[in-house]
Order: sequence, then C-alpha cells, then structure tokens
Amino acid sequence: MIPVKGYAAHNEKDPLGPWNFERRNVGADDVEIDILFCGICHSDIHQVRSEWRPGIFPMVPGHEIVGRVVSLGENARNFKVGELVGIGCMVDSCHECPSCKSGHEQFCEKGETVWTYNGLERDKKTPTYGGYSNKIVCNKDFVVHVSEKLDLKGVAPLLCAGITTYSPIKKWGIGKGHKVAVLGLGGLGHMAVKFAVALGAEVTLLSRSESKKEDAKRLGAHKFCNTRENDQVAPLKRYFDFIIDTVSAPHDYDWYMSLLKDNGVHICVGLPPGGLTLKGIPFNRAITGSSIGGIPETQEMLDFCAAHNITSDVEVININYVNEAYERVLNSDVRYRFVIDMATL
Repeated sequence: MIPVKGYAAHNEKDPLGPWNFERRNVGADDVEIDILFCGICHSDIHQVRSEWRPGIFPMVPGHEIVGRVVSLGENARNFKVGELVGIGCMVDSCHECPSCKSGHEQFCEKGETVWTYNGLERDKKTPTYGGYSNKIVCNKDFVVHVSEKLDLKGVAPLLCAGITTYSPIKKWGIGKGHKVAVLGLGGLGHMAVKFAVALGAEVTLLSRSESKKEDAKRLGAHKFCNTRENDQVAPLKRYFDFIIDTVSAPHDYDWYMSLLKDNGVHICVGLPPGGLTLKGIPFNRAITGSSIGGIPETQEMLDFCAAHNITSDVEVININYVNEAYERVLNSDVRYRFVIDMATL
C-alpha cells in the first residue's frame, strides 16, 4: 500500500483537517500521480455536509485534479513518467456496457461508475478518496493528458466546471450564428462564457448584479443584461437560441424561457434544491439537463483549451484555508474557483 497525506472531513459537521491514509499499490492498469493542484467544487461542500445523501466518512473531497505521473502499470502505455495529467469526477466504471464503450462512462448502465471520492470501488466495499491529498492511483482509462502550454492552477477546475459546461455546448452544436445567454457568472458561468465565445457564438451574460458587467466583458461576453432592469430585458424577449443556466438557487424558469426564440433550448447545468417547476413550454422550446462529460469528451475539452489558451479564473489557496474557502464559496465570494496548492499539504 502507498502512504498518502490528505485533508478530510470525519463527519458532516466538523471542519476538515489533516488525515493520513493509504492507497492501493499500482496495478497493471493503473497510473500513480503526484497531485499538484486540486480545485474546490461547490459539490464538495454538498457532499461533505451530506446534503445530497449520507456521506462516507472519513471523506477526502476533490475531483478537479492535476498532477504528474510518477509510476505506471505495464498496461498504461499511453502515459509517461513525468507527464502532466488530470483526473475528474470518475475513476472507474464497468468498461463493458454500451454507455462505457461509447465514451459516456458517467452513464454506466451497470451502475458501476466509480466516483473520485465519497464513493465505493467496484468491489462495493473500498471507499474512494479524492484530490485533497498528495497522491492518487487511478485506472489508466480515467486519466487524461494535460498540455504543458496551460497554467496548471487554472487547469484543475476544467476537470469539472470545464467539462460540465463544454459538454452541452458541444452536444447542441453551439457556435457561429447562435445567440447564447449565460445565466449566472460563477465557476460554471465564467467557463460557459469562455467556451461559447471561443466557438464563435454571440454571448450575453444574464445577471441580477450590475457588478458582474465588467467581468462579463473581460471574459469576452458581447452583451450584458441586468435582469432586474426592464429596459434591458425588453429587447431580449424571444432573442436567444440557447440559454446556458448555471444557477443553483431557485429561480423562475418560465420567465427566463420567455427570452428564447421559437425552438430555443434552455440548458440546465446548475442543480437548484427542490428541482425545477414549469407552467408550460410554449413555442416548441425545450428544457434539458446536462451533467459532466465522458472521458473522451473531457480529453477533447482539454485539447480545445490548449488550442485556445482557456483556463479557469482561480484563487490559489493553502490547504489549511479550505474551511474558510468553503464559507466564501457559500457566500459567492470567489472569482471564480478556489484551487488548492497541494505543496502546502
């Protein structure tokens, strides 16, 4: 077994703190990685606090992982020692069902998707531990290549926030000629703006806060709409081909869908508590959800980012600042993602 230093929650109420544990030895199909940076996702907070389901404790969160390969199993021929790599929300699956074979491992039809933390390995007994640690061992098929061209600190959130927004943009073919609204400018929203702009769409940032206007412009958005101001909203009725909705708080879906053209699509990537309610969907509009992408699409996204020099806007923190960072995330006091420098562990 490989000794590892980590940062863990021991129950849903106490703060996170140092915790030493062990990872499995490197098998024939494994890659061992020294973790350099790990992003903090809002879902880390939900899971640590057992807000989605009862947590598996001790819990080492973190599924936005970037590091360097330090050893390889004999079958991991697609990687080299010293190479930059990443791991996102998954570390294994059945590898055999139609979803897994088509590169949609997140939808494993056998229910064997293994989540990076707060989950169980395929043996259904061994807990998984995430990226708030100095090392990780992962099945080679769930490790992705990271370009040396990119700023590593800003790469880590691409493994969740990046793929969560890239996946539906690619699925719906968003690009040149489309008018796209991004609702909310947080960790997801700022990535949606960057991707849609890079693909040639006309992008409008929708926000209830005028303070987001300058950041929207800096990120490349062509327009800004303060949705509290009727004079700004009126010209946008039946204007957009797509709305990328990144908001995780309750909001009026019917109102926002009124901004869509006929046959427009409202894409939900946020996860509001209590779900969503609609009075109706007129004018052949559609509302759809999207989660993360599969491993091939994640690699495609990272390659796209390298080609267009896209990374997340981040604030790098010391591991001992994690609990304070959680509170700031809950107060929307980060632009736009916290990333832990694992050298501080």
